[in-house]
Amino acid sequence: MGALTDSRKRLSADHRHPLPSFPPPSPPPPSKRPKLAPFPSLLNTSSTTQPPPPPPPRVPAGAAASTSSAPGPSSSTTAPSPLPHRRRLPPPPPLRRPIHGPQRVLRAFGLGPARPHAAPSWPSPSSPPPTPPGSLGLEQYVELVNRVSHPAPPPPACTTDVARESEPAPLEVVAVEEDGEERKGEEKEEEGWASVVVRKVPLYRELYEASRRKRDARLRTLEFEVRLAEEGRLGLEKLAEVLPRITPKKEEVPEPFVPLTDEDGDVVRHALHGRNRRERLAVHEASNIVITREILQCLNDKDWLNDEVINLYLDLLKERELREPSKFLKCHFFNTFFYKKLSSGGYDYKAVRRWTTKRKLGYSLIECDKIFVPIHKEVHWCLAVINIRDKKFQYLDSLGSMDMKVLRILARYLVDEVKDKNGQQIDALSWKQEGVKNLPLQENGWDCGMFMLKYIDFYSRDMDLIFGQKHMRYFRRRTAKEILNLRAE
Repeated sequence: MGALTDSRKRLSADHRHPLPSFPPPSPPPPSKRPKLAPFPSLLNTSSTTQPPPPPPPRVPAGAAASTSSAPGPSSSTTAPSPLPHRRRLPPPPPLRRPIHGPQRVLRAFGLGPARPHAAPSWPSPSSPPPTPPGSLGLEQYVELVNRVSHPAPPPPACTTDVARESEPAPLEVVAVEEDGEERKGEEKEEEGWASVVVRKVPLYRELYEASRRKRDARLRTLEFEVRLAEEGRLGLEKLAEVLPRITPKKEEVPEPFVPLTDEDGDVVRHALHGRNRRERLAVHEASNIVITREILQCLNDKDWLNDEVINLYLDLLKERELREPSKFLKCHFFNTFFYKKLSSGGYDYKAVRRWTTKRKLGYSLIECDKIFVPIHKEVHWCLAVINIRDKKFQYLDSLGSMDMKVLRILARYLVDEVKDKNGQQIDALSWKQEGVKNLPLQENGWDCGMFMLKYIDFYSRDMDLIFGQKHMRYFRRRTAKEILNLRAE
């Protein structure tokens, strides 16, 4: 009834306002009586003055039910009512107006709002005016059905990327176990295509753990220790970079100066200071030399070296060369009796002719690099060197003296030896004869023999004479160890 009353009021209001496009209405009646249906006699006069009514408006099918019950203009309204007691309705308005009545909200196909109380969406100026559900015709309905049944193809990839960039930030969904226990292990996040991040650890758990770490004194102590250790490690790394620049490089100890071990020191001490002086400490079968404690004790401090110790040590040097030929020069070591035999009566080559046969030595003297000849002068040991490689004769005396007679005898011997053993004639007398300069000299009256052995040792290594008086005590114990082991190092 509200809808009908509202419509009747609006229709009567539209009738009262004249429009210029239509003929002016008849003057208002003096009373309410003319509003009633006129008498039949007056119908002809009114029909002549009123224009023909316009055709009824087309009402959609969906609104037919709602508007059928409302009174409106029809064909019967144009015809005069034959009954005098019926009221005549006003003529229809010149413009069709929609009836504002309660309408059913259509949510199908997106034609109505998503929620009953949703705010109305204002259409943009460029978009076409929305089609009310009541005015949806057959063509529009078919088009709507086709649009729903066959959706438009997806936009290209570039458009999709732009749309994804404009999407809102991914939502955070917290997953909690049903039993209330959090999953052990590290926090893991999984991101799907829909930009939804699933957190395996609840947020309140993370906040609780962070707060607990701040309040735990033990954790603070451990963090401090870790930080301190890290700083210490960084400091050590920097120190390792700086240390080589402020620390001098430690040179390796040359082979002739390798210190004795504690065990070797005990063995040498027992061999030199034992009570049984006739005890056999070493026997060299190749040279048939037997070393007793009495013979070995010449290596104690302030004692002169004897022939047995010197000759055995020279034999050990020759064995060392044969054992490691690439490390040492090819040398020949005469014993302490050679020069005495050679120089007996002034010069006697026949006395030593059979000492150097190739059957005994396995080589000829001319094939050697250096030949060492110990020289004993009653109470003093010296050394003469036949340097075949450099073609010269050298004389080494730890007291700094020089003996040219020894060098002339050795030059004569070399000429006879090469002629006898090799059948060659060499001019050894024209070789240079010299005393070695800058020799390490002894500073006492008993180390001449030790100096002579070290001259031979260093020259056989092809090394400079880089030792002195301060090394003699060490060399004595090292020589004793090598004789006890029957192995020169």
